[in-house]
Amino acid sequence: MKFKKLFSAALAVTLAGSLLAACSSNNNNAASSAPGSASPSASPSASESPVVSTPQEFRFTIGSEPPSLDPALMQDAQSSIVASGLFDGLMRLNEAGEPQPALAEKYEMSEDGKTYTFKLRQDAKWSNGDPVTAHDFEYSWKRALAPETAAVYAYMLYYLENGEKYNSSTPDKPVDADEVGVKALDDYTLEAKLYTAAPYFISLVSHYTYWPVHKASVEGKPEWAADSSTMVTNGPFKLTEWAHGDKLVLTKNPDFYDADKVSFDKVTISMVEEDSTVYRLFETDKIDWIGAQAGSVPSDLVPKLVSEKKAEIETIASVYYYLFNTKQAPFDNAKVRKAFSMAIDRQSIIDNVTKANQTPAFGLVPPSIAGMDGKAYRELYPDTAYYSENVEEAKKLLAEGLKESGLTKFPDSTLLYNTNEGHKAIAEAIVDMWRKNLGVEMKLANQEWGTFLETRQAGQFGVARSGWGADFNHAINFTYDLIHPKSGNNDGRYDNQEVGKLLDDSLLATDEKERLELISKAEKIALSDDMAVLPIYYYTTVTMEKDGFEDVVSDYAGHLDWVFGKKK
Repeated sequence: MKFKKLFSAALAVTLAGSLLAACSSNNNNAASSAPGSASPSASPSASESPVVSTPQEFRFTIGSEPPSLDPALMQDAQSSIVASGLFDGLMRLNEAGEPQPALAEKYEMSEDGKTYTFKLRQDAKWSNGDPVTAHDFEYSWKRALAPETAAVYAYMLYYLENGEKYNSSTPDKPVDADEVGVKALDDYTLEAKLYTAAPYFISLVSHYTYWPVHKASVEGKPEWAADSSTMVTNGPFKLTEWAHGDKLVLTKNPDFYDADKVSFDKVTISMVEEDSTVYRLFETDKIDWIGAQAGSVPSDLVPKLVSEKKAEIETIASVYYYLFNTKQAPFDNAKVRKAFSMAIDRQSIIDNVTKANQTPAFGLVPPSIAGMDGKAYRELYPDTAYYSENVEEAKKLLAEGLKESGLTKFPDSTLLYNTNEGHKAIAEAIVDMWRKNLGVEMKLANQEWGTFLETRQAGQFGVARSGWGADFNHAINFTYDLIHPKSGNNDGRYDNQEVGKLLDDSLLATDEKERLELISKAEKIALSDDMAVLPIYYYTTVTMEKDGFEDVVSDYAGHLDWVFGKKK
């Protein structure tokens, strides 16, 4: 097979960055994160005293117990923030969403863009001392696709040749795992064959579904990822304590190949549900950080703290929205869904409830997601053309939708949200708007995060709270993932085959303009015609950080990026 020139992982950063950079400044941080320039042979003279470093600890919170720390089964930001310190993949995304070298030292890409050959570094180890090899990646990718694994994010590997075919196989129609387009050519060479060229594939492999797992540990105990004593990992940190329902403690992994870049000796992650409690912990010096999915600043305190410059507001690539159960009356009717979406006042929610300068959302793709030619996707395809808030039109649509469904009145239904003061306040405000503007009553119910995810995935709701942050910087990540009929994250069970085909065709498109046109058509149909979901706002994140920390940030998607931080 004819190949293009050999790429180093560092060069991949430059090329992928030019493709995926958002409209904000695109800084390459490779230089600033490099080791110091002192000579490795330098040592103190006999007359000098040895330098004794003070152990560095970083402390933050998450809102609940991580549902899983198994890369194949993870599906939420809480789990991924923890696991980002425990695992390492072929690439990592930096805070700007650009791919950076991790276990892949370099790769080759075929002329047609469908075959990638990764050369792995040979000094990476699992926390039990075993080497990390290409065989670990082959095993892990096939495991994530295996039907019996039931990975919500399995579709992320559908880019692989026969990936979807294997994931969709049944006992009466089996598919051999060897048909999947991933193969270890030797211990440190991994080949990935795609069914179509994907210009963002190098960013995609940084996603946790593509992370390797330790085969012997996985097969030795089914619950291997639920206890610190059985977790074998390959990242910058090791999990040394998991007090379920209370905290996780991570300690620096001395055998990590890039251990010199890891400054924190210990990281303590406490599980705290209420925002007010998180804030008290910060004020009493019990934690060092709030924000970016690692605790939230109470919304009523945000304006004051921002004005005093004690907190910062950052725009991020995430969307806050509600799911409709499109398989359950009355939300199986598009007119009813439109009525509920058109009857709320998004700016009022932002001004009076969330108070963090969010942007009203009428689509799914956030304003900071890249488009092309230096413009953001939303500059090219504004969501304001999809529909507008209109209470009178909403009343008319609700009446028509209920009549079409054979209903004489609005039936009992529940708005479900995960337990959190902020989500509760938003839900109460929206239910009140529906009551005043549409004359309907919705019950409210809240559940702990893990239970909430299970309930939502089981379709046991009428309307449910949801949110989505970028896995990589492309509009396909907010469309295929959320409105494609085959997506494991389409919890509202929205099913429009035309939308699915447009998104499938976008994956096969030969140029970026054609790809984005197809994606925008799919999003427009889903929101303008079908009201598949109820977008509310594009997120910001409010962050607070104790003095003395460096390189601890909210990344472009609004997730805490802490792994290579340090304390002065």
